[in-house]
Amino acid sequence: MTTLKVLLVVFVGFAGGLAVGTGFVAFLVVLGVIPRLTQLTKTTKRIHAYEWSAVAGAIVGGWMSLCHSVWHLSKYWLVPIGLLHGVFIGMLAAALTEVLNVWPILAKRIGVDDKIVALLMAIAFGKVAGALFHWLYFVDYFR
Repeated sequence: MTTLKVLLVVFVGFAGGLAVGTGFVAFLVVLGVIPRLTQLTKTTKRIHAYEWSAVAGAIVGGWMSLCHSVWHLSKYWLVPIGLLHGVFIGMLAAALTEVLNVWPILAKRIGVDDKIVALLMAIAFGKVAGALFHWLYFVDYFR
């Protein structure tokens, strides 16, 4: 690879990391996921454990996505892994339903309150298009 290509790959990787990191911090800080979780479970004394588990999950998830590691585990490990993924998706869905109240306020403040439906539809269609692109382009069905 030429030096220009390497610099471009480094720049794009760094920009993608910043975007994902910003989204993760926004998810945790702006939505208040960890304090709200400790409030609901009445485990406020263990807030540092929640915070460190979120940090550890981000680090391990980032490392696993970079390593392309394959774990040859028993099929019985699928149950606890699936349950943990379900808990994460459930918490994400709950946090997103709370943040949907923010969109009308934001739209009114930036002056696009008459276009709120178009804004939400653009977000939804963007998510659908991104998911379809991923599953149709990156997933190898013929393994």
